[in-house]
Amino acid sequence: MAEFQGGENLLFLTDEQLRQGIEAMFFAYRGFTADPDRILTTMAYGRAHHRAIHFISRSPGTTVNNLLNILGVTKQSLNRVLRTLVEDGLVDSRVGKADKRERHLFLTEEGEALERKLSDAQRARMRAAYRAAGPEAVAGFRQVLEAMMEPDLRRRYYGIRENEA
Repeated sequence: MAEFQGGENLLFLTDEQLRQGIEAMFFAYRGFTADPDRILTTMAYGRAHHRAIHFISRSPGTTVNNLLNILGVTKQSLNRVLRTLVEDGLVDSRVGKADKRERHLFLTEEGEALERKLSDAQRARMRAAYRAAGPEAVAGFRQVLEAMMEPDLRRRYYGIRENEA
């Protein structure tokens, strides 16, 4: 049976232990986004720009509609972000070959360089945390994150991971 520091049984967490986990997630997220936020601020970009850049990088040629589904934002909000990224030369928007109404998104060389810089900062933080926590904690952390995802989002997440293989 899995044990928590202090011998607490993980199957019977108290409300206080769950509250501590929720708070830890909030503060961890702040740390996880702090490094990219510092980079993005110098460019007058925000987290929406970062997310768009990240997922365009993960799926070059993805459509605007696919990105809308992944990010769960309004079309107006995404269009505002994409317009800025295209105007600034970070994203290339190409008309679809099969369907001229579709727009396929690709990072430019500048966009790829920015994505690398943002991801390098986050990978360094995650690598350090994973090393400190150990391999069992890494696997457990991923299981917890996946269990917290809504079923539809979990399927999308698995779909993105399958595209890597």
